[in-house]
Amino acid sequence: MKRPSVSSKQLGLTVFGVVLLVGFALVVSRSGPLAPIQVTVSRAEAGPVATSLFGIGTIEARRSYFIGPTAAGRVQSIHVDVGDSVKAGQVLAEIDPIDLDERMRSLEAAYARAQSAVVAAEAQRKDTQARSELARLNAKRYLDLGEKRFVSSSAVESKQQELTSAQAAQEASDANLLGAHQELNRLKADQEGLRQQRQNLRLVAPQDGIVTSRDAEPGSTVIAGQSVVKLIEPGSLWVKVRLDQGRSRGLTVGLPAQVSLRSNLAAKLNAKVARVEPVSDSVTEERIAFVALEKLPSSLTVGELAEVSVNTTPGISTPTLPNAAIKHTVQGTGIWVVREGKPVFAKVAVGETSLDGLVQIRDGLHEGDVVITYSEKELAEGSRIKVVERLVGSKS
Repeated sequence: MKRPSVSSKQLGLTVFGVVLLVGFALVVSRSGPLAPIQVTVSRAEAGPVATSLFGIGTIEARRSYFIGPTAAGRVQSIHVDVGDSVKAGQVLAEIDPIDLDERMRSLEAAYARAQSAVVAAEAQRKDTQARSELARLNAKRYLDLGEKRFVSSSAVESKQQELTSAQAAQEASDANLLGAHQELNRLKADQEGLRQQRQNLRLVAPQDGIVTSRDAEPGSTVIAGQSVVKLIEPGSLWVKVRLDQGRSRGLTVGLPAQVSLRSNLAAKLNAKVARVEPVSDSVTEERIAFVALEKLPSSLTVGELAEVSVNTTPGISTPTLPNAAIKHTVQGTGIWVVREGKPVFAKVAVGETSLDGLVQIRDGLHEGDVVITYSEKELAEGSRIKVVERLVGSKS
């Protein structure tokens, strides 16, 4: 067998080396540090951003009642328990009246006596009126006789004095009758006040509701204003939600909202903003709003957590981008725009952000521009890039 010449070996090694170098160059250019940076892009589309506010809230009752006595006393009985439905006017609990019933009977006896005193004063007044009228007639008759010199002047003066005494007695009887009526009115007012106190010892429900708490038990002593039973109106339940102040622009009463209860996050309940508190929380930087449900579910419980999304009014139509495309650098807030196959950094003015991650670009971007959303490495002006549908490695 003929051995190959030296020139053939050299040629083979040269070809092999060239192929090896080309292969190595291809590997380095595609997967090494000199390879283009893989990026994903998105195209700017014009449209209004459906901004929304998201917050966590709790179910509360708009109208709740703390039922308690108006004076200190001892609880005699409680007729309801937690969870019971009650009607307006239903007796919930009673406070021990102690000696209140005896005092009422004493006032009733005093009132009857005052009525008798009024009758006696009226009879005395009639008697003094009759005496006064008789004295007036006698005084007039003696005055006429005295002018005709049929009786002495002393007799006329005596009859005048009797008239004066009779008139004074009548005035005294009138005063006694007025005093008897005033005493009767005083005792009647005392009776009404005591009867009201007795009635206040029966704690009744002011509205239809559900008992949420028993704060005292029979035999315990409570002070004035202390709650014995707590009620809520089940139809007045709403959600107290806290929202970020930085995104709360446009929050007003009447905005539509969706509520997801923690017990059933899959169900979206329609609601609307019923009230916005005028005072915000300066510590947590949150605004407080109350959201009313259009239809209350039967399983709704007070204190349950809920997720609330409030839909604010859409703004003007401007180019929008995913939030991931916005970059915050030392040069400012901007985006990487693809121009002639190369990334170019452009400063932009951002606006509202929706819950699905779209950002409103107010300035610095045109509709249809191709913007880099994710890149596997940090970008620089003029970097070589390769557009892919999905990054396999890390995102930056």
